[in-house]
Amino acid sequence: MDAYARMKELVDKLNKYATLYYDEDAPVVSDAEYDALYDELRALEEKEGYSLGNSPTHRVGGAPQKKFEQTKHLLRLYSLDKCRTEEEIADWYAKIVKEVGREPALTAEYKFDGLTLSLLYDKGELVQAATRGDGITGEVVTAQVKTIKKLPRSISYKGKIEIQGEGIMRLSALERYNATADEPLKNARNGAAGAIRNLDPSVTARRGLSFMAYNVGYSDRHFATQAEVHEFLKAEGFETESDFTIARNADEAFAFAEHTDEIRPTLDFLIDGVVFKVNEMALRDDIGYTDKFPKWAIAYKFKADEMTTVLKDVVWQVSRSAKLNPLAVLEPVDIGGVTVQRATLNNYGDILKKKVRIGDRVFIRRSNDVIPEITGVAEQVEGAKDVEKPVVCPACGSPIREVGAFLYCTGEHCAPQIVSALDHFASKDAMDIDGFSEKTAEQFYNELGVRTPVDLMSLTADKIVDLDRFGDKKADNLIKAIQKAKDTTADRLLFALGVGGIGKKTAKDLIKRFGTIENLMKADKDELTAVDGIGDVLADNIIAYFADETNVELLNGLYACGVTVREEEKKEGVFSGMRLVLTGSLPTYKRGEATRLIEENGGEVASSVSKTVDLVVAGDDAGSKLDKATKLGIRIIDEEEFKRMLGL
Repeated sequence: MDAYARMKELVDKLNKYATLYYDEDAPVVSDAEYDALYDELRALEEKEGYSLGNSPTHRVGGAPQKKFEQTKHLLRLYSLDKCRTEEEIADWYAKIVKEVGREPALTAEYKFDGLTLSLLYDKGELVQAATRGDGITGEVVTAQVKTIKKLPRSISYKGKIEIQGEGIMRLSALERYNATADEPLKNARNGAAGAIRNLDPSVTARRGLSFMAYNVGYSDRHFATQAEVHEFLKAEGFETESDFTIARNADEAFAFAEHTDEIRPTLDFLIDGVVFKVNEMALRDDIGYTDKFPKWAIAYKFKADEMTTVLKDVVWQVSRSAKLNPLAVLEPVDIGGVTVQRATLNNYGDILKKKVRIGDRVFIRRSNDVIPEITGVAEQVEGAKDVEKPVVCPACGSPIREVGAFLYCTGEHCAPQIVSALDHFASKDAMDIDGFSEKTAEQFYNELGVRTPVDLMSLTADKIVDLDRFGDKKADNLIKAIQKAKDTTADRLLFALGVGGIGKKTAKDLIKRFGTIENLMKADKDELTAVDGIGDVLADNIIAYFADETNVELLNGLYACGVTVREEEKKEGVFSGMRLVLTGSLPTYKRGEATRLIEENGGEVASSVSKTVDLVVAGDDAGSKLDKATKLGIRIIDEEEFKRMLGL
């Protein structure tokens, strides 16, 4: 294919994708796929020295829709040039240094993934809200934007001013919306864009949107720096990016980008990169603009966490709780440097709500080390087939029991359930049997007839030494690990039993309240629900579990084969006797690490704020827990104070 033909093909594709993205809020490719085609087109245009008249490289955003009233922005809204490597940041900064003759400071902030908005305030009142549109003309969406609860309707500044920012849907708001929606939203970006560009403001209101302010467009007031703009926006009551930073050079800018990429999975909103701007306003005119971009700003894009691919099949796996979990088999796709071939679909109800069919092109999102998830259908393909609901267990052939959106195997001797339960029992947070894995559990099930944790804890070296993958040393090491695991704590043993809904934290809370598993077995519903985090459903699960004689026999059998429960050594420290709540994302510590530090220093971490909580450690983007703590008058500290208390 010659250069002109490829250029035309790319222009046609990108214009089609842009129409679906900007005008219909119904994208059929991910941002990363669009960007890759766009970059190819731009490189081809530079190489050939010309471009087609309808090339997307000439425009900013999408044309305003005719169904909305249109308005001209007082000051043009530009798009941003993009980079993806440390070298590209350095090259961009080197050009700026050459232009201004010194190393100017940069501001560094999040690149939100939502819908760009421009809000016009006059005499202190919000008089108009508009989308970016093509950068010159936007759509009037004032009624829709006024449904955003935390958006200031009036500000103290009485001049004429345009506040620019992003309309976003927080991930927590997306989760709440999708929990009751007839048709779930594919992602938070589409949730925000579709809500704002809807003629019915009540639709916008139901999405629970937020507005993150990051810039001032036209203004009667002069601002000397971007940092001054940021402080002004905060002072006027706008939600702003909490990690806003000044970088002295390209190295510090890239360090900010790396740190932000690390904490991205902990944020309650989507970001797809960070934005760097020359801080001093006076320098910006010297540096200048292209037709589309300011040369004094650039967006550093993270590796993709969402792509599209073809759903080839759906297979059903049986968990230790007998639940059948649908697993999507995908056409392999690279997401952020990882090849993804499998993704979760949660349950059969999720398949129906998302209207997923075998053969369709679907959106796949991968966040950090979390299992990739199908978030929705990108493109319905002719000939695609519905996903069939199983009527019998794919592992043992037993009939299926349907409970709401979930399917369960009714078989008593279903191999995958047993293998998974053994693997859970031996896991690190449970009995912690070093060297035991799901593969080992499967081998012992098939070759030794191991069916229960009692069978596992009763094994001797002579029974496993001749098995494939074993030998004298490996067999001896595993038996030593089993013997060591027999000396355990009550919360570990309780977690290992696999009672539905009891995680490791809940197990700790229950043992702290009742002292022993035997006392827990005698507890009634009122006593159980009095424990923080235990609701009616979990209380019923616990009561039903210990009412089953088989489960009681299992516990007694474990005691009989040598399992003993020791009292966990009480830790003493600065948090002794205190209950703490962690909320928001801490700059340095991940949630697990902060929890460990609290527990090692005598404290207890609670999941919710109540009058029994002594201290709240609040990080960035702390939400309702922080609000509740403030109302209750509970002491609130940040990470710096947390570290000071620990002597770190």
